[in-house]
Amino acid sequence: MKERLKTVILTLLVAVSLVQSYLLIYRLPGTGSVVVSSSGYVRTDEMGEQRSVEDTLYPDRMIIHMGEDRHTIFYPDSAFYKLIYTRIQARDFASFQVQPVTAADWTEIASDNPGIELSFGSGLPVPLLQKTMRLSADAAFETANIDRIWIYTGSGEEKPRAFFFSSNGQTVYEAKQLDLTVQDVLQHVAFGEEWTPYTPLKSYTLYVPSKPIVLAESVLETDAFTSEQMQRNLFADPAVTRNIHEQDGSEIYTDSKRSLQIEDDGRWMTYTDPAAVPVIGANATESVLSAVDFINQHGGWNGTYRAELPEEGTGGRDSDLNVRFQQYYGSLPVLGSGTVRYGYMNLILQQGTVSFYERSLLETPEEGEQGLQHTLPGGQELIDRITKIEDVHGLKVTNFYPAYMPRMNGDKLRLVPIWAAELSDSTTITFN
Repeated sequence: MKERLKTVILTLLVAVSLVQSYLLIYRLPGTGSVVVSSSGYVRTDEMGEQRSVEDTLYPDRMIIHMGEDRHTIFYPDSAFYKLIYTRIQARDFASFQVQPVTAADWTEIASDNPGIELSFGSGLPVPLLQKTMRLSADAAFETANIDRIWIYTGSGEEKPRAFFFSSNGQTVYEAKQLDLTVQDVLQHVAFGEEWTPYTPLKSYTLYVPSKPIVLAESVLETDAFTSEQMQRNLFADPAVTRNIHEQDGSEIYTDSKRSLQIEDDGRWMTYTDPAAVPVIGANATESVLSAVDFINQHGGWNGTYRAELPEEGTGGRDSDLNVRFQQYYGSLPVLGSGTVRYGYMNLILQQGTVSFYERSLLETPEEGEQGLQHTLPGGQELIDRITKIEDVHGLKVTNFYPAYMPRMNGDKLRLVPIWAAELSDSTTITFN
């Protein structure tokens, strides 16, 4: 009996010893489970949510052309936007035929023909677009960068036509095979009949609402990721990092190779890895995929974001590639400023390796409390305001949309509705 009891006690002691050894080898004191990623970083905390690349690929707006020069706009997350885009995603587009953009009068088409125009900002490479739409790309089309898709039905035509516009402004690809019917297009267009009418400007490149828009600001409770959490997520061995206090109140953590800077009272972080390999032929599609994986492993997503790539000709597309994820609250983008940096994540990648990563550390709920209502101008008042902006700055307004401006009120974040006007030099002017 005594020998059996000794055996049981000895077995328990061996088991406890093995558990302790495992904890000492594979865990850091006071942390959660440790997972080492393939890139050599350590993921230790379940922080923000995980996202797939498909979650970040969608149009920034949907222009509905209703014929007789009537138009409206649906923005992301609105009911009609989601319904129409989901249906288009389920359709097949194939047999792409290239032609110069000057082969058609697009102003006349927008004025006279019912159709749906999807805007993808500065554009997406076709391989990325294929992740969110069913496109059978041939050799010529698969190398394109698409910033607009336009599906319309002409008078007397038996089937609709679908055009994919290259962001170079010179080329358009028509999908000769598509499984959309004229009735499909007319049904989608009919959703815009009772919506706010928009007036086209500048050869139908800008649209302004014909009347003022009333939007409520949102007030969000905030929490924040800690510097300790980010250290454990970004450094292979947080124990060897050292802290440097800056005179402006920011803090820098470094392991002599990488650095993490925490600013704005712990609300913003900037990470740099100067040891990243030199860039050789940056690939936009691979860079976006790598950026999404990196964020999933190092902080996660604290909201809804849309991927944005640099415009062609700006130097970012073929050198060290900048991938920006614009945050959305509801249907509108959140435009951070020098006062409150919030609303985007920015990464620079070199051959799939992140050399620069900046983001907000604020955590907010998906929905906040409704705050004050704001009336944004429309109609002629808004047109006059756009003209004045161009006169004052000596630049053309190339894009125009409603957005939210973040403002801190203690521990609460206020999202205030504004108009945003993008100028031809890529700067943005906001007003309400």
